[in-house]
Amino acid sequence: MSEDEIKENPVEEEPEVESEAPPAPDEGLLLPRDTLLSAGIHIGTRMKTLDMEPFIYRVRPDGLFVLDVKKTDDRVRIAAKFLARFDRAKVAVAASRLYAHEPVKKYCELTGATPIVGRFIPGLLSNPQYSSRIDPEIIVVSDPRADAQAVKEAGRVGIPIVALCSSDNEFAGVDLVIPTNNKGRRALAVIFWLLARQVLRERGELAADKDPAATIEDFEAKISREDEEDT
Repeated sequence: MSEDEIKENPVEEEPEVESEAPPAPDEGLLLPRDTLLSAGIHIGTRMKTLDMEPFIYRVRPDGLFVLDVKKTDDRVRIAAKFLARFDRAKVAVAASRLYAHEPVKKYCELTGATPIVGRFIPGLLSNPQYSSRIDPEIIVVSDPRADAQAVKEAGRVGIPIVALCSSDNEFAGVDLVIPTNNKGRRALAVIFWLLARQVLRERGELAADKDPAATIEDFEAKISREDEEDT
């Protein structure tokens, strides 16, 4: 893996299920293109940052930016190879967004990583006097804006940061970007399931033609209307 692959530094919407790019005869994607599109992993926001420009495929008539699913697929593979290098107990995954809580919990359950869901407590990584401090060697964040405190502290202690980034995210402090819809319930379930499967395959804990026992549905947030109104 080249250094460039590791270092980047620069309203949930209804997904369109039509193909966003003409499929190649043999794309070799980790999941069928239709599955990825129906989950909406390609749906960005109506804002685009300069950092995310290389990952944008097009802009829809309604103003939403569309992400390139092939580049998402490529980055999931790269991230999985990178994460598989670390001791499972030394990987942390942060999710402050409600829809990311269940996917992160399931990802950590399957891979042995440490979940940090809900509000990130200041000092969790950087304060040696904090009794509940954790000491990971790498952290994954579900949204570098929503998880800004995690990104800040990870940078302070000098550990790599892998981030799920939509069209409106910037890369400041992030080492490896996975371009994806990081706000949608189904999209987050699919991307964390896919990343978990790849990490297990890279570790040799899951055969290349097998899936984990947990399904994408198991990764999807089960949230009532009352829960949504309380957030």
